[in-house]
Amino acid sequence: MSEIDYFMPLLMQKEEESALTPLLSHGKVNFLWIKHSNLYLVAITMKNANASLVYSFLYKVVEVFTEYFKEVEEESIRDNFVIVYELLDELMDFGFPQTTDSKILQEYITQQGNKLDTGKSRVPATVTNAVSWRSEGIKYKKNEVFIDVIESVNLLVNANGSVLLSEIVGSIKLKVFLSGMPELRLGLNDRVLFELTGRGKNKSVELEDVKFHQCVRLSRFDNDRTISFIPPDGDFELMSYRLNTQVKPLIWIESVIEKFSHSRVEIMVKAKGQFKKQSVANGVEICVPVPSDADSPKFKTSIGSAKYLPEKDMVIWSIKSFPGGKEYLMRAHFGLPSVENEEMEGRPPISVRFEIPYFTVSGIQVSYMGL
Repeated sequence: MSEIDYFMPLLMQKEEESALTPLLSHGKVNFLWIKHSNLYLVAITMKNANASLVYSFLYKVVEVFTEYFKEVEEESIRDNFVIVYELLDELMDFGFPQTTDSKILQEYITQQGNKLDTGKSRVPATVTNAVSWRSEGIKYKKNEVFIDVIESVNLLVNANGSVLLSEIVGSIKLKVFLSGMPELRLGLNDRVLFELTGRGKNKSVELEDVKFHQCVRLSRFDNDRTISFIPPDGDFELMSYRLNTQVKPLIWIESVIEKFSHSRVEIMVKAKGQFKKQSVANGVEICVPVPSDADSPKFKTSIGSAKYLPEKDMVIWSIKSFPGGKEYLMRAHFGLPSVENEEMEGRPPISVRFEIPYFTVSGIQVSYMGL
């Protein structure tokens, strides 16, 4: 019996014991695993391996497979088993990660699972270059760089309006169309940089948990906070960051629930934009939980539309465009069985999803981009 044959019985045993951990051991064999869709990706080692590196590699494998197959699930793996073998052969050799950039892999491992044939089987020079994430000889008639700063805000607010959890997760993404091997420099309103250069702190941001793409020269950043790099071609994420900053809800939600003789219920939801008036939130979805036995829905909204999803016990109030400073109402009427139902006492919180273009909650700004 091979080592991997021990994994699934061991996993099920630990799950039954409620002692499931991301690392399982059987004798001298360690199983480090992640789950993606309906698949388990497992790395096996008998040595004291670097666990962070192993998990980083497993998630990178998922990322590469996604680039190739779009959906990574059991069926796509079965349908593409030849190319999966080829990819795994290039991703790792003798237990060490090798080429993990999907764009470089696509140069010589095609979608059909056949390696490019140029007379002799050869690996592109990019793989053995110091700059393994960018091919040589790239030429464009027009050189362009596009920058996007994207932030997600995770907020949890209790019924009294107090913020229980507040977190900003952001990333800086680039789309690069440059010839040759350009070295770029990116400047941010980084608080540490502002202190080093003697500038004020009013509009600076203190970045936390920063993660860079492999192209960034980390020694340069450590010395003078300069983000210097030779970029990959096309789309890539230059860096990501996280801020534990106290943030007020950008769209404030208030709700009132009234029950009438246990036969019907009325839910009133008020939404107010607490961001600057010149900004607009797009694709707003306000998800309101309702009793599981509710029926006969009727809605009245001052803007947008409401839809009842009985399979999720939820009402979705959709607003295409929500300007800052505006306030809107939604009323929902439901019928209830004659038997009293107290499920609403422990109902889940109302959730809100939206996007605000050209707006960063943290205040991070790109001050310059240059060669």
